[in-house]
Amino acid sequence: MRKLLTISSLLLIVFTLSAQEKLDMEMIGKIRKEGLENSKVMDIAFHLTEASGSRLTSSPGFFRAANWAKDQLAQWGLVNAALEPWGDFGKGWELKKSYVAMTTPYYRPLIAFPKAWTQGTGGLKNAEVMLIDVKDSTDLAQYEGKLAGKILLPYRNDTLKQSFKADAERYTDEELEKMAKAEPQQQGQRNPADTAAQRRFREQFQRFRGPMRTLALLREMAMKEGAVAILSMSRGQDGTVFVQGGGSYAVDAPPNFLDIVLSMEDYLSIQRLVKSGIPVHLDVDVQTEFSNPDGKGYNVVAEIKGTDPKLKDELVMLGGHLDSWQGATGATDNAAGCAVMMEAVRILKALGVKPRRTIRIALWSGEEEGLLGSRAYVKHHFAEVDTVTKKWILKPEYDKFSSYFNIDNGTGKIRGIYLQENDKEREIFQEWLAPFKDLGATTVTISNTGGTDHQAFDGVGLPGFQFIQDPIEYETRTHHSNMDSYDHLIYDDLKQIATIVASFVYNAAMRDEKLPRKPMPEPRIGGRGF
Repeated sequence: MRKLLTISSLLLIVFTLSAQEKLDMEMIGKIRKEGLENSKVMDIAFHLTEASGSRLTSSPGFFRAANWAKDQLAQWGLVNAALEPWGDFGKGWELKKSYVAMTTPYYRPLIAFPKAWTQGTGGLKNAEVMLIDVKDSTDLAQYEGKLAGKILLPYRNDTLKQSFKADAERYTDEELEKMAKAEPQQQGQRNPADTAAQRRFREQFQRFRGPMRTLALLREMAMKEGAVAILSMSRGQDGTVFVQGGGSYAVDAPPNFLDIVLSMEDYLSIQRLVKSGIPVHLDVDVQTEFSNPDGKGYNVVAEIKGTDPKLKDELVMLGGHLDSWQGATGATDNAAGCAVMMEAVRILKALGVKPRRTIRIALWSGEEEGLLGSRAYVKHHFAEVDTVTKKWILKPEYDKFSSYFNIDNGTGKIRGIYLQENDKEREIFQEWLAPFKDLGATTVTISNTGGTDHQAFDGVGLPGFQFIQDPIEYETRTHHSNMDSYDHLIYDDLKQIATIVASFVYNAAMRDEKLPRKPMPEPRIGGRGF
């Protein structure tokens, strides 16, 4: 009874604040009940992860998950459920077998994962490890003619540093208050809301441009001379291996030379042995398989059709990226985002919602390779740049678009939302969040955040938003690693996310006007522009 009184009091306060938005508090209460008390989000996550496997874009695991999602959405009563092709992607790739172990000076299994789109060994190979110690590419000449049959170990001047900070954390009240008080960033200024992964990538790119070129030349030498494999060291520790792609995935690209990522501890141990003069031999048996004959990329899409004669052709979208990397089953990146978005539309269908606008869910592919699926979708459906006139070409759906909501920052619960510098949304979203204050979602920040699919919409002037989520252990442990598994999902957090997203989508689909937009940005051509 005390809980019911608390919720009733909260809803009364929200109703008083929400006259402008005309919030349907009875429906929001139903959404809360269905989402928090009858959730199916973990079952959805199970099918996207453990039942499907890793979901590298256009791989067999991706298509297992995509087809299951399409069929499940249709079973719930959504219409037009389909795998929609978005354009040319390239080769699918699947790891069929991977065995890596040290055999001399003694036997020890190693924590190791081949990079995506690399070739296999063609059977079990036992080979000696050769330490490659160079300052730059000019030093590689000393190894010419010596690489055949060897496993190459580029020297790393690294040491393991113990961490005395917990992997998992939630935003503090002080951190959220700082976000809420943030000012718009001037163009060219570093955005403090950028993810840690983006900042790390920029810093690493600047620091390792020279070494990256040297490694590329070393791989060319290794392929030409018949080396077995090259080893890379994960940035993680405690057995966590962060592993991604190993080269081109274009349809006409040759298989990339086998590059195997070892845990930091295993890599440095082997390096110390070889450097001391003790020979090290490894057993390596890697089998990979390339697929996706048509070379196309696909997104999963489905709809709840609008019912208002005047608004039914207008569009509210929600989504997340379905593709993942190969080290685990991509649970926090980003089965979590897809599971909560699927759960959000399940909630709405379970409640028999008749939205005024059409609600469309999209589960993207190619996000890890550069937001490819969502950017191509926006180009096909909403806007693109004429390469001759360098002006925007707006598609018919552009004027009918209301909003897009995205989840892609792990398993952590929603704490608020990024405005993407669109201050016209501030009061609207503050009112929409008010019914969920008791669930910890209160913060509205003017800041941008990047690195995921809402940017495809924001980049053409459409309202696209990513929610603020508690970081938990996303950057420290699970993001693109062998630890990104189902067991790292937090059930209560995912229920909270799906419930809030369902409410946001409902509100956007029911309000009298589309959500307000920022001014249309200047068109860009090339890179990740439009």
